[in-house]
Amino acid sequence: MKTNSGSLLVVDDDQYILEAMADYLRSLGHRTETSLTCLDAIERLKEFPFEVVICDVNLPDQDGFHLLEWVEQNAPDTAVIMLTGYGTIESAVEAIRLGAFEYLTKPVIDEELSLTIERCLDQRQVVEENKSLKAQLDQRYGLSNIVGQDYKMQKMFDLIESVADTRTTVLILGENGTGKTMTARAIHQLSDRANKPFVEVACGALPDTLLESELFGHKAGSFTGATHDKIGKFLQADGGTLFLDEIATASPSLQVKLLRVLQDREFEAVGDTKTHSVDIRLILATNQDLEEMVAKGEFRQDLYYRINVITLTQPALRERMSDIPLLVEHYLKVYNEQIGKSIKGFDPSAMQALLKYSWPGNVRELINVIERSVVLSKGEYIRVHDLPEQIRQEQSYSLTTETSSGGRSSLKNALANPERQIIIEALEANGWNRQNTSKALGINRTTLYKKMKKYEIDFEKQLMH
Repeated sequence: MKTNSGSLLVVDDDQYILEAMADYLRSLGHRTETSLTCLDAIERLKEFPFEVVICDVNLPDQDGFHLLEWVEQNAPDTAVIMLTGYGTIESAVEAIRLGAFEYLTKPVIDEELSLTIERCLDQRQVVEENKSLKAQLDQRYGLSNIVGQDYKMQKMFDLIESVADTRTTVLILGENGTGKTMTARAIHQLSDRANKPFVEVACGALPDTLLESELFGHKAGSFTGATHDKIGKFLQADGGTLFLDEIATASPSLQVKLLRVLQDREFEAVGDTKTHSVDIRLILATNQDLEEMVAKGEFRQDLYYRINVITLTQPALRERMSDIPLLVEHYLKVYNEQIGKSIKGFDPSAMQALLKYSWPGNVRELINVIERSVVLSKGEYIRVHDLPEQIRQEQSYSLTTETSSGGRSSLKNALANPERQIIIEALEANGWNRQNTSKALGINRTTLYKKMKKYEIDFEKQLMH
């Protein structure tokens, strides 16, 4: 019989049975070691992480349950198969309750033991694959994938970590291209629902009639074209997270249905009378001012209050220009790997052009520019002529303006301007309290004073305004 080979520790006080079992398991290709006592088994487990322990209940120093409890507390990745010569229902139940993978009665049939070990190793492999998959998802969608050191981003990161592991509804505000979907995925990935579905719906991409069917599902024959039953996104996301992007585009009738789901966690599919209950975490996003829409009667006030529990504001790229070099470094590495190039970076003039551009498309536009530049660049560094025309035009206008006013154009100055603006914004946000501002920026007060002096930020003059 072909088996997955594993590392096994057999524990039994009967030397003959112990050696016979070990020889059989070695013949199947398993790395197998033996112990006669509980304490010796524990010492061996401290030295090597065996995949499976096969342990007799009756041992001369401690019983097998003691070893089982030790493994559960100190080596949780190791599975335990318990053996006994006089099994009872009670002891079997106790073994399983304490975490044993299986409970077998002696004399153990060879095939039964082999199959049990095979199932144990197969399950372990599935667990390891799930861990690996989760690690990949964390790397791709986790918080570490959102690049930013600007203080606005740091405040957003803190809030994400605070709310992620709750069921609270989250509303993400921000312009198109700022990364609202990435933030929603990070919240999901940090939550206890990370192994459950993350389902995304772009509400503005579908007409009202189809959007209702997309969200709640429908029964066959409920409308023209409904030839079969359809499961909606709410049921698909059950146990996980449902992300509704562009929520401001929802029709009044759909808003009523959404309000009910938020209040009661239940709904009916289109054309159906059966009520479905769901357990979901709802995250919504919009680039519109919902408060203004409520005032104009364009969005339900009661729904707004229901979704406006925790609000995350995604800053526009022009509000965190100091993050551009970090974003460039991150996505340059991504596209070098994808495209098979080894571009070292943007030369000073090209970086200056990126820092002077207004980025109406935000981070999404920057990512597209980086990808395009990596594809088109012929040298080790990306130069201004590799950039899109609209960025070159803005750079040309900026250089002309600076030259006519006698100013100097340099990468150092370009990088300094965003930092000066960040410090001023942080001071204003904290009422020009320098101690609170330094905490918000993550620097000490001495560093803040030096930077204020360097950038000629006049504290006394600002207080007079």
